[in-house]
Amino acid sequence: MGAMRRRDFIKTGTLGIAGLSLMRAAKLEGTIKKAVKFGMVQEDGLSVLEKFQLLQELGFDGVEMDSPSNLDRDEVIAASQVSGLPIHGVVDSVHWQKTLSDPDAAVRAEGLAGLSTALRDAHAYGASTVLLVPAVVNKQVSYVDAYVRSQLEVRKVLPLAAELGVKIAFENVWNMFLLSPLECVRYVDEFESDLVGWYFDVGNVVNYGWPEHWIRTLGHRILKLDIKEYSRAKRDQEGPYAGFRVPLGEGDCDWPAVVEALSEIGYEGWATAEIAGGDKERLREIAERMDRILPTTP
Repeated sequence: MGAMRRRDFIKTGTLGIAGLSLMRAAKLEGTIKKAVKFGMVQEDGLSVLEKFQLLQELGFDGVEMDSPSNLDRDEVIAASQVSGLPIHGVVDSVHWQKTLSDPDAAVRAEGLAGLSTALRDAHAYGASTVLLVPAVVNKQVSYVDAYVRSQLEVRKVLPLAAELGVKIAFENVWNMFLLSPLECVRYVDEFESDLVGWYFDVGNVVNYGWPEHWIRTLGHRILKLDIKEYSRAKRDQEGPYAGFRVPLGEGDCDWPAVVEALSEIGYEGWATAEIAGGDKERLREIAERMDRILPTTP
């Protein structure tokens, strides 16, 4: 594609790429709030409150919960209030098993019910987003069917999201769906709603792309970040999933380039580790590594 064609595509393309002109430069210092998934806290014998207090002690700015879950909602809310550690988001815990792209309408209905529960829990927790894997493509589910079905199902729950004031953030995962940032832009923009956006997982794209390219393309659509590392060398030697088994800052995520791209789009918000958790010392290590690779809050 020549220079003139690239310019024309960016200016007039139907994928909403014109929105990239809204990117703004920003000084990215101390604007990233670091968090972990609640399930990563694996210190033995701790109550929900004590887990929240541990994260606060270690310098995390917040935490992300799963929903639906077997935790008592009131206990979780009390733990957040007493510890002073906010719950910034909720992860839909059924989106892999009860996919919104399933050929069976009954399964899709179960998935939509799970998403609705997650939205309600997020509102009760004071969280701003629900992370959603919108669809899964496989032998039984075509790409087109996954695209159409998932959009139809998500649209059904947008009135509830609007009522609760909680946004739905789609995540890039290894689900054989939305495999390029251009598709992700189109998928989000077709909703014509500020109630949906993107939950960008930095490590998940390194196997087949470069995070900084995705960040610049997704731009203002990025609502939040998942943080993990990936090593192409380990992938080549041990298999695709082995690539994730590398400490933050020691793989092929070019973190300076990631931070530069985030600065260009003016990103300020949450970055949540999604890696192997553990006890207090493991969580301390995660906090320290996040501080080294990202300009996290002091």
